[in-house]
Amino acid sequence: MSRLHVHNEAHATSRIGWLRAAVMGANDGIVSTASLIVGVAAAESSKSGILVAGVAALIAGAMSMAAGEYVSVSSQSDTENADLSRERRELAEQPDAELDELTRTYVERGVAEDLARTVAKQMTEHDALGTHARDELGISEITTARPLQAAAASALTFTIGAAAPLLVVPVAPASMLIPAVAVVSIVCLAVLGALGAKAGGAPLMPAVVRVSVWGAIAMGVTAAVGSAFGAVVG
Repeated sequence: MSRLHVHNEAHATSRIGWLRAAVMGANDGIVSTASLIVGVAAAESSKSGILVAGVAALIAGAMSMAAGEYVSVSSQSDTENADLSRERRELAEQPDAELDELTRTYVERGVAEDLARTVAKQMTEHDALGTHARDELGISEITTARPLQAAAASALTFTIGAAAPLLVVPVAPASMLIPAVAVVSIVCLAVLGALGAKAGGAPLMPAVVRVSVWGAIAMGVTAAVGSAFGAVVG
């Protein structure tokens, strides 16, 4: 009778693909749109001009994030597929050399050589390509590249993130527009950092501080540039 028991564990690694794209998209949406709004407002533009600039930034940013993520992750996917094709060919043409390579991999991880050889043989008989992909190349079902998923997650979350500072523009008094956008954006960044850390199983406070501080720096620099530019143009 087997002594093995089913032990279910929920690991955050399975979320790494879409989580990275989602957090980056939302963070980019908040920071870039809020910074643009603050910079344009600091240059003493009208509310309508600020709103148009913000909407344009939202649309352009979402499309840019989707395209950038798709191209980037597609490149990763192409590399993975090329490596798998090479590995498949080597397994067909040099099975003994590949078995030796897999054995060395297990030995380097601390398995005794005889046992490593036995494990390598059994794993090869079970799923040769999958074993080499995972243990030699570091490619697994969990971490494999998914371009469309990454692109969709980035575009959607960028739009949601950018909408937060943008919605402040019509309702905030002109005299309070910059501080209102800054406060709302930093609060949203803090919440985003906490949610990202929670979803990834990481400590909350470092993530919250990291995104909040860098968001504040980005808005501060853009406001200073906008103010200086407004003074020169004016």
